[in-house]
Parts: sequence; structure tokens; C-alpha cells
Amino acid sequence: MKNLPSLLLICFLFIACNPTDDTPNRATKNLYSIFEEKQAFDKKEFPSATATDKDVPAFPSIKIEDFQRRGVFWRSLLKKMGGIDTAALSKSDKINYDIFKFILENKIAQVKYEAYLTPISGDGGFQVDFVYTRNRFHFQSEADYERYIKVLEGFKDFAQANMDLMAEGLKKGKTLPKVVLEGYESYIDPQIVEAAEESYFYKPFEEMAEGISESKQATLRERAQKAIMESVVTGYQNFKDFIQNTYRPKARESIGISAQPQGAEYYQQRIKYFTTLPLNADQVFEIGQQEVIRIKSEMQKVIEKINFKGSFEDFLHFLRTDPQFYAKTGRELLMQASYIAKKIDGKLPEFFNRLPRLPYGIAPVPDAIAPKYTGGRCIPGSAKDHRAGFYWVNTYKLESRPLYVLPALTLHEAVPGHHLQISLAEEMENVPEFRKSTYLSCYGEGWALYCEWLGKEMGMYETPYQEFGRLTYEMWRACRLVVDVGIHAKSWTRDQAVQFMASNTALSLHEINTEIDRYIGWPGQAISYKIGELKIRELRKKAEAELGDKFDLRDFHDVILSNGAVPLFVLETLAEDYILENNH
Repeated sequence: MKNLPSLLLICFLFIACNPTDDTPNRATKNLYSIFEEKQAFDKKEFPSATATDKDVPAFPSIKIEDFQRRGVFWRSLLKKMGGIDTAALSKSDKINYDIFKFILENKIAQVKYEAYLTPISGDGGFQVDFVYTRNRFHFQSEADYERYIKVLEGFKDFAQANMDLMAEGLKKGKTLPKVVLEGYESYIDPQIVEAAEESYFYKPFEEMAEGISESKQATLRERAQKAIMESVVTGYQNFKDFIQNTYRPKARESIGISAQPQGAEYYQQRIKYFTTLPLNADQVFEIGQQEVIRIKSEMQKVIEKINFKGSFEDFLHFLRTDPQFYAKTGRELLMQASYIAKKIDGKLPEFFNRLPRLPYGIAPVPDAIAPKYTGGRCIPGSAKDHRAGFYWVNTYKLESRPLYVLPALTLHEAVPGHHLQISLAEEMENVPEFRKSTYLSCYGEGWALYCEWLGKEMGMYETPYQEFGRLTYEMWRACRLVVDVGIHAKSWTRDQAVQFMASNTALSLHEINTEIDRYIGWPGQAISYKIGELKIRELRKKAEAELGDKFDLRDFHDVILSNGAVPLFVLETLAEDYILENNH
């Protein structure tokens, strides 16, 4: 014990010279303090987005000063993040840091470029999002109906607030292009009904939950009818009048975002956000052109295999017009989709170690939005809110919904695409809450497109026509790289974009026109699919090459899926770590 003073001195010097023991705790605490600050802010600012199934959902305030105030707050958080010693963070918290910082930077950019002045797109916006509202309610108790009615009652004022933003956009030359506003009434007219009972929003009141007295049911129905006619129908009618009489006549003639104030700079920011990689417009355009050439060569091989006599254009015409490729009824289309989905379900354990607990159903796209809606979509569910996910299939205009693309569509929107990925993300444990709901398009859409390609290994393409359908979907995403940049950075006309898509894919002309309007009205988003898919395939190819016999596809899929949606630069690091850990 005689050396105790010397030993204590040595320990003291060691602690003094090596403060890192405390640093990780401090860095982590600071990071999580920022997460908590953001969560508290969101709960106050966006009550509906953070509401539980017992809260009364409320529309957020969307005045210009609200967005500017939020921008100040987000910038303050970003500044705080700059003071965190990232080297002291754990591997998982470094991922949390990178994702949160990326999201913050995008929010700040959206305010900087006044993106809020265009709250609608070519195929979406507040007027379409509101249609989804009904799916958020269970309608099992009187309180559920009360909450739902409160939402209906608030729509008119929320619609007006959006129109106020759009009016300010008109003054500043920041509008949706006029060309995509043609026929925009198709998003609005289904909600303008003569009687509340005809409304899509009235359906929950037709057969109400057991346990609610008849007198109370009558009262709730009366209140719902009033809310639908005075708020919902009036709100949509006011919006239609605004589009027809004020917005469309003064909307910009140019279709590319670069033509509007700060547009070129904003488009580069959109490329950064939607790819999460250091790419510019010319690089995206070149990648797209190279992919179009490669995929077209594969398509030509399928045509030769079928022994079709005629040109590539003749084959596309054949696919678009021959009745054998189209369902005769919406029910038939849904049944085909259901068969394919269940066939995929049976294959999943061969390719994945972990499967989500949350099931999904299959349903048609609601009539209220179907005419200009995409061919299918994943509607995420929530185990927390006791809602299954849904794979929506568009049964509108059946002659534009070819059956040969249905396997690819199902792999993309249902499993192992969006539903599987989003549901697994919600089930993540020991992560900040924001991670479970984060969605980054390059990751989510890239994964779903990768799943279309994975369908070959899963044996999901039973005929050459279905394989051509897969290639058509891949070509569609490759064409997007060319078309999106062409429109927004290279002054392409709408006709140029339509022609490029029509000459390279077997998509129906109706769907091509719908898609082109979507790209015009949503700059940058269309490029995320192919960029993300290429990165995942690149990482898989590298892992296969470096690991050889040690490569396990199920384990690789765990690496891609186990952290939820992450930027591609984070995904690269995760894949590199996986290779290093297994390559010994």
C-alpha cells in the first residue's frame, strides 16, 4: 500500500490526459437533447402529424411567417449540431447524426427557396392528401367519429390558407406550370357533391360502430353532413374557383423549375436531396442515357426470344393495344395483383431473415383521385395505430393498366418493396423516434426498384411479356433521369419529354402523360429511383466479389434494411463495414 499516493497520481494524470471517457456521454447527451427539442417543436407546430389515435388531429398553421419561424428554429438546431464532437459518438448515433443533419439541411433549403408557395404538385398536394385522412381513423367509438368530424370542419380554412400561399407565389413568379394544371379539376370535382351522403368522406357514417345509440348516431350523422357540405365541399369548390379563375390564368408558361426565380439553384438542391450524393444535372443526365442504352438492349433480346416480327415500335404498339394484356374488370385486375402478392409472400423467407409483423391488404385507388393517379401505391400502415398497410392498384381506365407490368408493380409497392421496408423501419428498436418514420426517396424508391430486379431471382416473371414489363419499369426509371433533367435544366418541351418516354417504354400513353405532368410538378423526385437502385446493386456486387463464398444474400438484405431509410452515403458506410466484418 506504500505506493498508493503514486498510483493515485498516475490515475489522476491518466484521467486528465484522456478526457474521452466523458466525451461520448456529453456528445450523445447533446445530440439527444437536440432530437428532443425538435420533437417538442413538431408536436406544437404539426399536431396532426404527431397525433395519436386518441388525439384530435388539427391542421398546422401555414402562414408565411410560420415557415420563416420554423426556418429560424431549424437553423438554430443545425448550429447546435455543428458543436457536437461526432468522433465521440457511437456508430449508431453517428448514423442518427448524419440522417438528422441531412433532414435539417433540406428543411432549411425548403424555406430558403420558398417551396411552401407551391403546396400542390402535378399529381398531389393538400387536396389529394386530405383524401387519405379517412384511413387514419378506426371508427370504433363515438370519440373516433367526433375526432373525424373535427377534421372535416377544419378543411375549408386549411384550403384557404393553401390558396393564400399560392396567391403569394403568383406575385413572386413561383407557381406550378400552367400545362400541368389542365384538367386539374379531376382532383377536385369528385369532392364537390350535391348531398353529403354522396361524399367519399361520408362513408364511415353509413354503417356506424356498434355500441353507439341510435340517437347519438343521428346526431353524429347530422354534424358530419353539415361539416361535409359547409367545409369540405365548400373548401373544394373555393379551390376549384381559385384554380380556374386566378391561379391557372397567371401560372408560368415555362415547365422547367430553372426558369423561375432561384430555380436553377433550387433544382441543384433538389438533386442533392433526392440522390443524397454529390451529383449535378449533367451527371444524372449521362447516367440516364447510359442506362437507357443498356436496358433497351435487354428489351430487344426479349423481343427476339418471342420471335415477334416487326420493329421495336411495332412491339410497343402491340403491347399497348392487344386485349390479352388487359383486365376486363377492376375486380379481375385486383385478383391478379392479389395472386402475385401471395406468391411473393411465399418466397420471402428464402431471401430475408426478418419479415415485418404488420400485414397489408390490396384495394383499388379511391375513385376520388384515380383519374390522374399513378398505377399503384403503397399506403403505409401502423402497428402502433392498429392499421394494416395497403397496396393500392389503380382500376381506372383499365386499357391503360397492362397486366404484364403487374409483377414488377407488386414487388415495388407491396413486398419486398415499400410495405416490407417501411414496416420493418417502424419496428426498429433503440433508435430515436424520428428514425422510424423517416423516408428518403433515393433509399425507399431505390430499394423498391431493386426489389423489381430481385424478382428475377425470386422467379416472379413467368412469361417473356412479364420480363419485358419489368424492363419497361426499369426503363421508365432510367428515362426519368433524362426527362427530369431535360425538363428542369435543359429547357425540354413537354412534347419532347413525352416522346422520349413513349419511344423507349411500353407504358400506356395515358400513364406517360400522367407521369410527365408529375415530373414537371415535382422537380427532382423522379431521379431518386434509379440512382438509389444503382447504388444498392453496386454495393451488392462489391460484397459478392469481396466476400465470395462468405456472401449471404439474406445478411446483405439485413444490412440494407436494418437501419431504416438512410442517405446513400450512409448506406455505403454500412455496406463497407459489413464487408470488413465478414472478410476475415
